[in-house]
Amino acid sequence: MTRTEAYLALNLLPRIGPIRVRRLLERFESPQAILGAKRRQLVTVPGIGEEMAAQIRDWENLIDLAEEKRRIADHGISLVTVDDARYPAALRRIHDPPFLLYMKGTLLPGDAAAIGVVGSRRTTHYGKEQAKKLSYQLARAGFCIISGLARGIDTAAHEAALAAKGRTLAVLGSGVGNVYPPENQSLADRIAESGAVLSEFPVLYVPDKQSFPLRNRIVSGLSQGLLVVEAPARSGALITANQALEQGRTVFAVPGPIDRPTSEGCHRLIQQGATLVCGPQDVIDELGMEIQSLGLDFAPEPRSVGRSSSPSSEPAAPRRQIELSGIERSLLAELERGDATIDSLAEATGQLAGKVGATLLQLELKSLVKQLPGKYFTKAS
Repeated sequence: MTRTEAYLALNLLPRIGPIRVRRLLERFESPQAILGAKRRQLVTVPGIGEEMAAQIRDWENLIDLAEEKRRIADHGISLVTVDDARYPAALRRIHDPPFLLYMKGTLLPGDAAAIGVVGSRRTTHYGKEQAKKLSYQLARAGFCIISGLARGIDTAAHEAALAAKGRTLAVLGSGVGNVYPPENQSLADRIAESGAVLSEFPVLYVPDKQSFPLRNRIVSGLSQGLLVVEAPARSGALITANQALEQGRTVFAVPGPIDRPTSEGCHRLIQQGATLVCGPQDVIDELGMEIQSLGLDFAPEPRSVGRSSSPSSEPAAPRRQIELSGIERSLLAELERGDATIDSLAEATGQLAGKVGATLLQLELKSLVKQLPGKYFTKAS
């Protein structure tokens, strides 16, 4: 059995967890030795009682390692263990790093220049706009955008990073072969083509209440800082922010309307000392030197991602001719006639609705189109 296969077997055992595995490795030095240890040896390790020792001793009867390996092969997944050179250094330094990651896509050294972007699943138009604009601008500046592929802010952040042709990593609270939410499967596929989709859970794992907080510690652990775009007073994004603080990460928050419950969480973070973000330069000013200290080629030009006068405005930059594709020109021509939905634009242009939606996002990020409440789009003034 290889070292990676032994880690995989340990990961399939219920309730063993990364902290117990770390303690076992301190005692037995290799995952193969853990699986081959005797009961009386196992119970001497802190946190390993009789029940856990019995599970480890009986691992071959409790899990189907061969079936999991087939699923990994069928889904085109690779495994990254804590011993692997590809394993992110920042993640290795947290209190409870996952000892095994399932991965679709690739990890690059430059992904260390990362900012986590999180927020509410039930986002407002304002929150979604800020997530898109900030993620797009930060991706253009050289940041890898880390998020959790959830509905709302997470989805907007990933989409914007892809639109900027930047790097983005999605960390799942489910198995890589069981993407949640299911409507983000196509987004996960696009992320895997130019970034990576990651999970510590078995291939077909069904998410539960415990898996999302576990996922969140990886989102913050991969990042140099965490940006909370929109969050109510009770939000999973605030749990992630607390985890980020425990990991020694810088927390950023985008302010919102003071009378909106959807902004209460961000305002609370700012009151508690989080860095208020009005534009991408606020993040660059705070993290730029820290990222450069990692030895990465990271030197964004302030003019290209300058501080904007308000959260909703584009950063100052020299004017240049904007190149448009054929479908972009067609959609703009249709919007000259008046506001329209994705479906009506798809019918008018003869394009698939998914293609129209992706193109409208590109036009939004070029400040040529605005999304209105009710999922209508209009030409920007």
